[in-house]
Amino acid sequence: MNPIRSRTVRGAFVALAAGSLVLTGCSGGSNTGGKGENGTKDKEAAKAQSLAVEYGDAADSKGPAAEVKGAKQGGTIRVYQEDDFSHLDPGQIYVSDAGQLSTLIHRGLTTYKQADDGSLTVVGDLATDSGKQSDGGKTWTYTLKDGIKDEEGDPITSKDIRHTIERLYAKHITDGPTYIQQWLSGAGTEYRKALPDGPYKGKHLPDSVLETPDEKTIVFHFKDPQPDLPQALAMPGYSIVPEEDDTKEKYDQEPVALGPYKISEFKPGKSMKLVRNTNWDPKTDPARHQFVDGWNITFNHSRADQTERILSDRGESANAIQLSGSVDSTKVRQVVQDAKDRIIQGYQPYVWQLNMNMDRIKDKRIRDAITYALPNAQILRPDGGSYAGEPAGGLLAPTLPGYEDGYDPYGKLDKPNGDPEKARKLLKEAGKEGMKLVYAYANVPHRQKQAVIIETALEKAGFDVQKKDIDQATWYEQVGKVNNGLDIYMTGWGQDWPSPSTVIPPSYDGDQIADGAANYSHINDKHVNSEIDRISKIQDPEEATKEWVKLHKYIVEKVNPAAPLYYTKQLQIYGSNVGGARYNTVKSYIDLSQLYLKK
Repeated sequence: MNPIRSRTVRGAFVALAAGSLVLTGCSGGSNTGGKGENGTKDKEAAKAQSLAVEYGDAADSKGPAAEVKGAKQGGTIRVYQEDDFSHLDPGQIYVSDAGQLSTLIHRGLTTYKQADDGSLTVVGDLATDSGKQSDGGKTWTYTLKDGIKDEEGDPITSKDIRHTIERLYAKHITDGPTYIQQWLSGAGTEYRKALPDGPYKGKHLPDSVLETPDEKTIVFHFKDPQPDLPQALAMPGYSIVPEEDDTKEKYDQEPVALGPYKISEFKPGKSMKLVRNTNWDPKTDPARHQFVDGWNITFNHSRADQTERILSDRGESANAIQLSGSVDSTKVRQVVQDAKDRIIQGYQPYVWQLNMNMDRIKDKRIRDAITYALPNAQILRPDGGSYAGEPAGGLLAPTLPGYEDGYDPYGKLDKPNGDPEKARKLLKEAGKEGMKLVYAYANVPHRQKQAVIIETALEKAGFDVQKKDIDQATWYEQVGKVNNGLDIYMTGWGQDWPSPSTVIPPSYDGDQIADGAANYSHINDKHVNSEIDRISKIQDPEEATKEWVKLHKYIVEKVNPAAPLYYTKQLQIYGSNVGGARYNTVKSYIDLSQLYLKK
């Protein structure tokens, strides 16, 4: 029931972009991760990120948002951005840049409230709480808060919530998440048949699916329990579009704001200006602030340009931030040394792994040999070293609840340069010395460098490596084919919300082996499949997390479909006059919700 195709393409693309940072300027630092000051800080942050997400009640969901010490009113924050936003229509938002902007201008039924230690609670945003479930988790009821208005002063009612969900069935909505549509109306693209024209011709989903008994109440009726609904609703893609303001395709250029800011000027490809939304009521918002008067965003700033401008800290640059950009690779050392008090850093939700095609590599001893042979620290180096990531011991990122620091069944942390002797022994036991491996890699510089490292390590272990380069633009299309003719190939995957349920099922469920799907290793294990079905029905997020972790260990240790390579990290810089800066553990970028200018 997961939106495999759309999430695979976008999630993987974002991961690929993250992997393209190539922070070679810091390759001389600690490449094992978790050692030295940088690694220690990251590990401390990860402890909060790996806690189970809590679901908040009405008290947790009340506004205003928690006080930010020292915060002041006024001024304009300057934003340097590389590219224009992919989308402004909430229903089309799935990637990082627009997801960041969404924090400022859009609101949904639920949102995340982040504590000072980085831990997360899902709370009611427009709703009075994170949701009330019944019928074993098949039915979820939401009640709207009083005083919710859009930027034009029009009140938001249950009709607008219904419209928001139903418009996602329309054909012009192609790029956003599809979780809730599929949960309500069928897997894959089947859900569109339930309302092919969306609500635009006067038709609606039946009350047995989506019910609005009064102006304040919305009831979701699912065929199966959906314990993650509060987190799905917190995605930017499910933010509210008022029915009277919906202009279909045109809404992507002129959305109506419910958040603390609204768009006052937008020149596509050039700039955007945000000003205060005077109809936003802080008493209704548990997570956002409205400290500054506005935001001045300009596009076409490369990472190098962003970094140099903010590092200079002159003029408007002292008021500047990177929205979804990162510190340029050539400036990492200088930024860390000269602006260490003006950086945001933390884990991203991606894990790079070397998939082993289980249709072709059936003997686990061979898969284990490949895993032991890989020098994870060396493989990470072309992608940036310790500020871009750290060697991975498992397949769950540090951003996920249930992540266990130090989990290392194949000794990738203790022996970051690999264990060729153990690999050779396993290969000999399997009777496959000199075995040919068709190894595919993307034909971009840092992947080419990694390919040489991987080839050398595998040949040292006794394999005969046959390299095959693939165009980066069609990478996931090629490796995503079931009959791809390949043995091993790298992919990156990131969660859609902080739950292993958005990682394990799409990546390791045998029922999801298909062209374009995310089960890149073609694992089809009966125990894994049955456990995915069982755990997906557990209502308590904390209990579900414990079970997902057990299954993760089984996958890694008993099956080993993919060798974990490295986790990715984020590094951003901001101006000295910007206050309230912190790392957002959901977005994996600077937290926009509490920024202010010091003077």
